[in-house]
Amino acid sequence: MTRHADTILKLSLALGALLAGGGVGFYYGIYLPSQDIRRQTEAMTEKQAVADQQTQALAEQAKRVQAAQVAYDDCVNFAELSYKQRWTRSCQSLHDADQAAYEDCADDWFATESGCRAKHPVRPAKDCALPGQVAQDIAGARDKRKAECLAKLQAVTEGRLGS
Repeated sequence: MTRHADTILKLSLALGALLAGGGVGFYYGIYLPSQDIRRQTEAMTEKQAVADQQTQALAEQAKRVQAAQVAYDDCVNFAELSYKQRWTRSCQSLHDADQAAYEDCADDWFATESGCRAKHPVRPAKDCALPGQVAQDIAGARDKRKAECLAKLQAVTEGRLGS
């Protein structure tokens, strides 16, 4: 009986050692590496989420800056168009005044056509040379509008850099 007890004891100890070894092997060989993999996966997921948010924020900012650039270009084009229209209207106004003065002279019985042309030259209706102050006023208004356009663009651009 001791012989059987001794064999049973030895088998019990071997089985206990095997189970303990299996438990330790499972813990270090399977459980801990899977925990590390899970933590690494969570960390990578968080990093990817942050990167996605940053990418989205940069894309939105790029759209805002592009929209601001388009608005700036439109604003500058409008300033140039207004400048050209005011210049043309001023030329037309001077042309009309010159034409009226010439016609008044031509209606005079004692005036000749060549004398009236020499006395009252008629400026062209477009692309004429305007008096200095009028030209400066028109150019000043254009430059002021362009400066306002640039200020708006810089406000958007600086807002991007400050973010």
